[in-house]
Amino acid sequence: MARVVTDKDMSFYIGREASKLWKRFCAEITTEINLLAENWKYILGGLICQYIHGLAARGVHYFHRPGPILQDVGFYLLPELGQDRAYISETVFTTIFLTFVLWTFHPFIFKTKKIYTVLIWCRVLAFLVGCQFLRIITFYSTQLPGPNYHCREGSKLATLPPPDNILEVLLIVPRGVLYGCGDLIFSSHMIFSLVFVRTYQKYGTRRFIKQCAWLAVIAQSLLILASRKHYTVDVVVAWYTVNLVVFFIDKTLPELPDRTSALLLPVTKDSKSKEENHKLLNGNSGDPAEWRPRNGKIVEDGKAVHVEAVINGA
Repeated sequence: MARVVTDKDMSFYIGREASKLWKRFCAEITTEINLLAENWKYILGGLICQYIHGLAARGVHYFHRPGPILQDVGFYLLPELGQDRAYISETVFTTIFLTFVLWTFHPFIFKTKKIYTVLIWCRVLAFLVGCQFLRIITFYSTQLPGPNYHCREGSKLATLPPPDNILEVLLIVPRGVLYGCGDLIFSSHMIFSLVFVRTYQKYGTRRFIKQCAWLAVIAQSLLILASRKHYTVDVVVAWYTVNLVVFFIDKTLPELPDRTSALLLPVTKDSKSKEENHKLLNGNSGDPAEWRPRNGKIVEDGKAVHVEAVINGA
């Protein structure tokens, strides 16, 4: 005879699952804080470089001179979306950006996890900095007349007047990011999108999402051209430059630890089973999701067993 699920049973189940989720979240916080304490210099350095990149993009706007739009094969092949539909490409980029950021924080919620949030962002920031360094050199070498609507002749935003003080140059506001001109070769949107998608391609687990991500990047490339935000050369150069930079930097960095790996710890005195050792290595105890490695170590019977897979400064 089937048992009827009452409201009391449902409340008990929800409370139990909520308790497990909270314990998992707190354990992950502890692990990530320990990793951040070891790798904060890399995170801070990467964020400072993001600011420098934004500063360089704003600086080149002072040198931008509007002119006739250059001949471009992408402009001939793709119809112009127009100013009223230029938001479409930004919507696709925002979707790629936010979904990747949310994915990097999934270890705080889900039981099944493959990455550490701090370590994955150390790696991503290294990729971004390498690409943005080359981008700054490129768009300062040659300033092309911007094809975007606010960068064309007659637009008040096409050129910037000389700054009144140094604070005006150093302060980066969202309006200046959205309406910049002169930083064309190569596309910054493509840098972020390709780095994010390549990272998920390597460390993600859902094949369908990987396929959708690559289709989204291809669609974004076409939408950028249709929105007249970049020339075709800006997008083409981004495709092979970003992929090459990520490939070579990835080869030089130590590999990230795989939290789903089947590596086993040595058998302990109390003869723990292989399954238990596997759970310990992945940060789990008898209740999957309640234990985590602490600062690259697993405490066992009062002795610290080092997990060589956890790297410092990925």
